[in-house]
Amino acid sequence: MTAINFPFDAAHAADGSEAERPGSGGSEGLDLELIELLFFAYRDFVGEADHILEAIGYGRAHHRVVYFVMRNPGLRVSDLLDILQITKQSLGRVLKQLVDDGYIEQRPGAVDRRERLLFATAKGERLASDLSARQHIRLMRALATLPPGTRATVRDFLGNMIDARPPGAPTDGDG
Repeated sequence: MTAINFPFDAAHAADGSEAERPGSGGSEGLDLELIELLFFAYRDFVGEADHILEAIGYGRAHHRVVYFVMRNPGLRVSDLLDILQITKQSLGRVLKQLVDDGYIEQRPGAVDRRERLLFATAKGERLASDLSARQHIRLMRALATLPPGTRATVRDFLGNMIDARPPGAPTDGDG
């Protein structure tokens, strides 16, 4: 594994002096240190799942679909498109593989028979649960090194990073 390009001292980071740490200012005031940490954290967070999925011929898109279907039994395809913000064509290809391989089941809607409702099969739930359990362990290990009550702060931080604007909506200042 390639080393991160800056010294990271967790004790120093906890003392509130982030602005004084090497790499935190970056180019033209960019916080390149946090950007880099987020890249590496994401890489490692999804890495183990990627290897498991690769062994069965799947990728991250399959993981996302089976995860959200497991978490939301009876999810409409249109709602899954909104959650994932991918094209119908991309979802169609991934969903077909998951259905054909027995991870996801499609059922018609009770009111509107044209609606396609998605359910994880037992096989799909096992896959999604296994991948989530591995990611849970990584999260718990990281949180265990932090002061009590930090989970709420991390949850708020991650929630604040989620773009609540609909796709294609102008940002503040775009007019």
